Amino acid sequence: MRSFFNAVDKIKPLYDVTYKIILFVCKLLLVADILITSMSVLGRYVSFVPDPSWSEEVVLTLMSYMAVLSAALAIRRGAHIRMTAFDRYLPKALINILDLVADVFIMILAFVMLIVGWKYASTIGSKGVYVSLPKLSRFWMYFPIPVAGLAMIIFELEAIYNHIKKFFIKEEAET
Repeated sequence: MRSFFNAVDKIKPLYDVTYKIILFVCKLLLVADILITSMSVLGRYVSFVPDPSWSEEVVLTLMSYMAVLSAALAIRRGAHIRMTAFDRYLPKALINILDLVADVFIMILAFVMLIVGWKYASTIGSKGVYVSLPKLSRFWMYFPIPVAGLAMIIFELEAIYNHIKKFFIKEEAET
């Protein structure tokens, strides 16, 4: 069994690269948010700095990308919100089972986000436009949901694998 886990563990660098790419994208979105917001605020008070009408909608869209993608990143780090008040009173095996169950439900949510989010982005989103940018489809406003769903699925696969691995590695160590 250990050889199986060793073979699967060779995929970990792909998860690391995926994590770094998503983190980099979040950083770029944050920089863009800061620059656009700064330009907009300066444009209100400094006459030669433009104050584009589209800045608010674009900033909100970029923030929605950052919010859902950073939630996917939190899954990888195990930093998502969870109840740990009783962990010191429960057996470790039960905690591992509860963590596995929680991750399975998060995986289900991720699939819902991917499927329903894509449906909304490709139907409702593609029919509307931004008020201040009439040539830009609202698809981009709905698109963060399926993207985050996909990222969550990727990181949940790793989390669920790690929970299952804990069960088997522990059993081999005891025998």
